[in-house]
Amino acid sequence: MRPDADDPARPLTLRPVGFVRCEFQDTKQIPKGPGAEHKAEGTLEILPEFEAGLQDIEGFSHLSVIWAFHRAEACELVTTPPLDDRPHGVFATRWPRRPNPIGLTTVELLGREGRRLRVRGVDMLDGTPILDLKPYLSSIPEASLRRGWLAEAETRRAGKT
Repeated sequence: MRPDADDPARPLTLRPVGFVRCEFQDTKQIPKGPGAEHKAEGTLEILPEFEAGLQDIEGFSHLSVIWAFHRAEACELVTTPPLDDRPHGVFATRWPRRPNPIGLTTVELLGREGRRLRVRGVDMLDGTPILDLKPYLSSIPEASLRRGWLAEAETRRAGKT
């Protein structure tokens, strides 16, 4: 145990296990809004010292990628996201300006070449630091999922078109 382990507010130190390689150089290039489909392919390039951690990853169809919004600016606790015209708390959105600028994306694993994972569904920028990878295993039936304010915003937008 570390000496500061009893302090629940202790700072955390994270370091990348790899980096995203993809076509997106600017956030404006990433599809957003109602019906946005994330079909872009890219590579998750894992650093050499973490390659052993990829053992047996090929057996999974999808991965959860935990990553850092490395270009995010100051935190905004309430924001009006691009998908709505009403403000929402940052924890009810995928907004990048968060207290801890951490992103989560589920990608389809297309293949592995050594320490490089070819994936589909990239919604990050080229050079984005990867903090962790986990196999995607959902135990929540799709019929039980709720989409919160997003479902209402999509209904309002559909009525305006």
